[in-house]
Amino acid sequence: MDATHVLCGFSKGLLADLDDLLPPASVLVVEDEYVAAQRDVHRRSAQHPCVAGVVHAPVQDERNPAGIVRAVSRPEHVRAVVPSTEYGVVAAAALAGAWGLPGAGPAAAAVLRDKAALRAHADSAGLPQPRWRLAGSAAEVEAFRAALGGRCVLKPVDRQASLGVLLLDAEDDTDTAWKATTTAEEPRMRAPGTSSGRFLVEERLTGPEVSVECLVHRGDLLFTNVTGKQLRPGPYPVEIGHVVPAGLPAPVTGELTRLMRRLVGSTGFSSGVLHAEWILVDGTRPHLVECAGRLPGDSIDTLIDLAHGGRIVADLLAVLQEGPPPVRGPARAGAAIRFLTARPGMVRAVSGLTASRESNGVREVELTARQGTVVGELNSSWDRLGHVLATGATGAEAARNAAAAAALVEVRTS
Repeated sequence: MDATHVLCGFSKGLLADLDDLLPPASVLVVEDEYVAAQRDVHRRSAQHPCVAGVVHAPVQDERNPAGIVRAVSRPEHVRAVVPSTEYGVVAAAALAGAWGLPGAGPAAAAVLRDKAALRAHADSAGLPQPRWRLAGSAAEVEAFRAALGGRCVLKPVDRQASLGVLLLDAEDDTDTAWKATTTAEEPRMRAPGTSSGRFLVEERLTGPEVSVECLVHRGDLLFTNVTGKQLRPGPYPVEIGHVVPAGLPAPVTGELTRLMRRLVGSTGFSSGVLHAEWILVDGTRPHLVECAGRLPGDSIDTLIDLAHGGRIVADLLAVLQEGPPPVRGPARAGAAIRFLTARPGMVRAVSGLTASRESNGVREVELTARQGTVVGELNSSWDRLGHVLATGATGAEAARNAAAAAALVEVRTS
């Protein structure tokens, strides 16, 4: 097997992109053996022409990155190592570093994959962020929130997709929240014994939330995009919509870019894509929520392509394999996604899909729920049922198109 590109973690979306961008049999997928079995990775990878094969290795053992280097032999003609999932960021940096290839850098990857380490780093780098502390018990959470009037955020330090993240108001019970956060699991996605079992409690800030996606080459920001976000109200801050571009005032966008440069420089992040979330206190003052050293999820990469032109995945490959640095301009149009949800219960009927697909600006409508599907509570991104993706002349128009088309889809449960 002579792959030119190594993916740390299985991602069907990324493999679909690479089918268009790379020759057949050029990608080696490295995945944890347990996760590979749970997610049927061998069969699903075989559906993609770009895949040369799948190997098992401790991709998710972030406390021992040397283990992945020992377990994976360097392909003779390898050109790039790509972090294709959140849980593959540290492994990708370790392999790229050991093989002399561009990447995030092991130190930067370790900081980005641990929310507590990122909080400590942001404090030392002077990045604005909420007050925080590590919490080892409900009593420690209670003491922290008492000093802040009872409002706080509780989260695991090393999970994804808003899993286990809870927003607490003054009247909420600490013990109940602590149990919900500390027992949140994603058994198909996370290898047993790889989570650190550590948790953060943070000051709860108010304001619009955005994400900033940056393409970075040897520490230089080549491209910056700001995505507007819509979150579901309530204790579980699940994202239910995104829009590109966010349409912020120029001074706010400029400040976000300045802060991203500081984050890149202070962590030593070298090459790749960053996806950082920020809360705009008073609508103008960015405060760091978290940052991932990989491509954004939730189809934000597709929104960027539709709004700006080009392919962000191709640009990522260019900076990871030392190709000519890509050049991108400002957004030329708008793109938005709205996620589909339903009340908990059994699905009795689905309607409106045809009308939604025929609605203004709609590019894609996907729904996983069918009659008989059991819908659970909306507690994380994994609990959403599908999405509507739409475009428009501006971000605002795209967002209106996506919202209107999503409203046409009805999933009736009982």
